[in-house]
Parts: sequence; C-alpha cells; structure tokens
Amino acid sequence: STHAVQGRAMDLVSASATPQALGLLLLFFLVALHLAASSSGAEKLRSKLPSPPFKLPVIGHLHLVGSLPHVSLRDLARKHGPDVMLLRLGAVPTLVVSSPRAAKAVLRTHDHLFASRPHSAVGDILSNGSTNVALAPYGDYWRRTKKLVTTHLLAARKVRSNRAAREQEVRLVLA
Repeated sequence: STHAVQGRAMDLVSASATPQALGLLLLFFLVALHLAASSSGAEKLRSKLPSPPFKLPVIGHLHLVGSLPHVSLRDLARKHGPDVMLLRLGAVPTLVVSSPRAAKAVLRTHDHLFASRPHSAVGDILSNGSTNVALAPYGDYWRRTKKLVTTHLLAARKVRSNRAAREQEVRLVLA
C-alpha cells in the first residue's frame, strides 16, 4: 500500500506543471524530519538545509504559514529553497519538499529514512515503550507487527466476528 501511495504521489509530481499544482505539492510533500537532537549528524544535516532566517523562539517558522498554507509554502520555497527547505513548526523540524526531483528522492530513494515516527514519551507510557503498531519506530519489528495486525485482527472475517463486542462498547460509551 505504501508503494501505491508513492505511485499516486509520483503521478501528481509528473502532472505538476501549473503553479496551483506545485502549491498543492508543497502541502502534500510536507515530511516531518524527526532526527535525534543529540545527534551531531542531524545537526550537520539541518545546518546544510536552506531555511527562512526569521524564526521565533517557541513557534519557530509557524508565523510564516498563513491562512492558505499551500500558497505560503510555495512562496517560501521560491524564496529560500527551490527543492527542499527546513522549517521549524513549533519544536518540530519539518522538511518541505517542493520539486518533483526532490519528491522522488524522498518518496522512492530515501523513503525508509522518512517512514519512522518520532520518539515520544507519551508513546512510551501508553504503549509500553512504543511497542504498538501505531507508535513503534519503522523497522523490522514494526513491519512484523503490522503484518500480524492486518492478517489476524483486521481480516474481514475477524472484523465481522467482533461486531457484537464493538456495538456493546459503543453502547457503553454512549451511556
């Protein structure tokens, strides 16, 4: 399914000749770049990426994103980074990809680097060390867990067999 989404994304990339389509691409290809802050390699990478100069302490570059985010991101990309640009949206470093060539690099060539979820203390508390499929970092464990969930828990027969329990839970919540 990841390859299907990437294929559709690449179809959008190849059809993006108009400025409106490029604006939508900017919004679509916002990819959170969650690297460990303590890693010197991450800091070196971040220092090489173009970034708008005016960053506020708590909100970062969030003030530069207006009521039409796709338009704001398009204009920022034209000014500060034709292919990629690093924005701080709050405390989260966010990589904005705004060219078909860079989108292909992110979605096809380096997809494994951008597929993981950020480490979260909340995830550690709620799911015993980020061990559930929704919060686990991308890797072999996540792939095996996802396969188990989709083949055993989300199979059509299993979903149908659990209908009564789901309806009972909904009744309890509504009560």
